[in-house]
Amino acid sequence: MSVAIDESLKARIGGILHHWPVAGLAVAVVRDGARPAFYGYGVADIGSGEPVDDQTVFRIASVTKTITAIAIMQLQEQGLVDLDAPACDYLRAYRLIPAGAGFGPVTLRHLLTHTAGIRAVRNAADLLRPALGWGTPAGHPVPTLAQYYRAGLRVDTSPGTKWAYSNHGFATLGQIVEDVTGVPFDRYVRDHVFAPLGMDHSDLVRSDRVQARLATGYQLRSRGLYAVADRENVPVGGGSAYSTAGDMARYAAALLNGGANEHGRVLRPETLASMFGPHYQPDPRIPGMGLGFFRGAAGGYQTVGHDGIWLGFHSDMLLVPDQGLGVLAFANTGPFTALAATGPVVSAVLRGLLNLPDDAAAADVPQRPRNWGELCGWYSLGPGMLTDPQPRMLGAVEVAVRGGILTMRGQVPVPAVRKGLRLHPDSDDPDVFRVDLPGYGSGTSVVVFSREPGGQVTGLHLGVMPMSFRKRPSVENPRPWITGALAASAVALAARHRHRCTRSRTW
Repeated sequence: MSVAIDESLKARIGGILHHWPVAGLAVAVVRDGARPAFYGYGVADIGSGEPVDDQTVFRIASVTKTITAIAIMQLQEQGLVDLDAPACDYLRAYRLIPAGAGFGPVTLRHLLTHTAGIRAVRNAADLLRPALGWGTPAGHPVPTLAQYYRAGLRVDTSPGTKWAYSNHGFATLGQIVEDVTGVPFDRYVRDHVFAPLGMDHSDLVRSDRVQARLATGYQLRSRGLYAVADRENVPVGGGSAYSTAGDMARYAAALLNGGANEHGRVLRPETLASMFGPHYQPDPRIPGMGLGFFRGAAGGYQTVGHDGIWLGFHSDMLLVPDQGLGVLAFANTGPFTALAATGPVVSAVLRGLLNLPDDAAAADVPQRPRNWGELCGWYSLGPGMLTDPQPRMLGAVEVAVRGGILTMRGQVPVPAVRKGLRLHPDSDDPDVFRVDLPGYGSGTSVVVFSREPGGQVTGLHLGVMPMSFRKRPSVENPRPWITGALAASAVALAARHRHRCTRSRTW
């Protein structure tokens, strides 16, 4: 028995590749213990012309985090770690350094839910390095984490108070596995995750298991596809894994079957079920974060999964545990951003298999403009520039009425960001909205506004990942500063232009 990727699903995939071209793509579908279905498109390497298939090795990037989480939960099942104990009770290789004297301890649960307050970037210099300092050139020695974090790893915000995505946090979880077991983390994962599940073509390092079939990563530039600079991922537990669609289908089958597949078991069913539950929610109306897994919804179905981004590679895994259904996609083309084919592909295939319509905002929920004045204003991520530098590129988020439409937008002078996203009412709750995400190919995200007991709006929360923005007082409105800065820039440019014109007339 098998599940099929039929012509209608291939047409959905083709439509997405029309918008997000790739050199190669591998798609896998797992359902109810049936034989997985695979679809390969394009080539693993342009020079050799080798076609993509279920044995092509991809860099799966941050999908690695789910594997790291499973390793930690194996130790928890054995009583070797306590998720709510201080991480420093187990971490030996380097120190976690709190920025504030009143900070509580970082726990393993904080690390698993990205709420530890550990910065995403080690220092300001990493902002100027390729891949934010996470990579080192392939073929060069990869530093140990003790060397990489030799000055310690800074905790910028009080643990448990803020969600901020951190590769370094999951690297620390991998180091804890190594420090507790005395076994190098890559070997531990091979022996305790990959081997039991029959994942013979997967590894955390570039070993003989993965080297021969490794795809080349590409980016699209002005003259076509270019191979990216090949780099190793230093925060191993955060994103270094190599795997194939075939191996990852075995992995997904185990996740959908209580921790076991036809080859073996890695976790107890109750442990895995707890990982899929909500362990951090900034608001109860937001799906929130499990232990190493993002939570979401497709139609009325709960989903869990993770995506991954590396130089020239994108990956995505989306599971519907109640339906025993999983879809995975891996591409060897894309920028170092979330704008790529794999996310829209898994969403489209999953919705097709569940007979759901395309993900779009509701068109039949009435607008409530009488409430908009309370929502309008500026929202920011708060302190911690190196904690979450990538979303800060949006600047503060402004909620405002533009042309009779309630919108949210970033303040940076980029047209797609400045135009803003329309906030569509999503339910009877006047503080719950949905935005279309056209930049991601398709799909929507819930947006929720929270209030204090007295009714004053205090924050804005995103559902696509549990990120929160706090509402600024009106006196902190940055618009006058932005307007002044833009005006000053315009005056300066005009003056420079006049000066150049004057000089050209005197030559």
